[in-house]
Amino acid sequence: MLRGVSAQARTELISQLESSPGGDTAKLGEELFGVATVFRGEPALRRIVTDASIEPAAKADLVGNVFGNALGANSLELVKAAVQQGWTGSRDLADVIENLGVVASVRSAGNDGPRISDELFEVRQLIDGTAGLRSALSDPSRSGADKVALLRGLFGGKVLPATLLLLEQASSGTHGAIDGALEDFQHSAADAIGEKIATVHTARELSGSDRERLAQALGAQYDTSIHLQVVVDPDVIGGLRVEIGDDVIDGTVANRLEDAQRRLVG
Repeated sequence: MLRGVSAQARTELISQLESSPGGDTAKLGEELFGVATVFRGEPALRRIVTDASIEPAAKADLVGNVFGNALGANSLELVKAAVQQGWTGSRDLADVIENLGVVASVRSAGNDGPRISDELFEVRQLIDGTAGLRSALSDPSRSGADKVALLRGLFGGKVLPATLLLLEQASSGTHGAIDGALEDFQHSAADAIGEKIATVHTARELSGSDRERLAQALGAQYDTSIHLQVVVDPDVIGGLRVEIGDDVIDGTVANRLEDAQRRLVG
């Protein structure tokens, strides 16, 4: 969770990204992911460009020298703007640049942008439910190129190019475990199109009308557009458990029984 000046920096950089010329936003996302990976892997460089005692213009010149030949104009301008911001912690810089890469990737999908968080969710469910795949993607002895080849073989042509790019970034290991990265990317992808994700645990699949009513009710409660991602969970006896960010709305039968039992004991 970003705090203080890092949160403010993210807001300003997202605004700059959204107002930047269209161009090749897929390439922009790919380049920003590369910069985030460099900053995570080079702590000395990261400390220099987040050092508040160094003049912002000097830090912009430094990243221009480091990345100038590898980045397009839009990417370089965003990175220069990023290092001139204030940061609560040095690692926040790489996290925000990666987040900018997610936003750019979503933009590259155009009208298909809303599909991205669903595709990431489905892939995450598949990885969680397939021990061999989860092991292969989390194996530190496998190279990044090997993991990318595996993902492209499994999902190439089956998901949007933007989704595949996010899968590849999630598998890089620089963000942590792949399931955690995918979950973060799901929420970032939804946020990029002005939505919040509600993860719904239910004993049975919801009908289209049930989904619509639930999304509308939650949208009214949270005053935003809600995107549902439904998990059919046999441990849910009846009712629903809804997770939105840090909020949990537990209306399952099991929870109501436990609550009734507590009341009787009390």
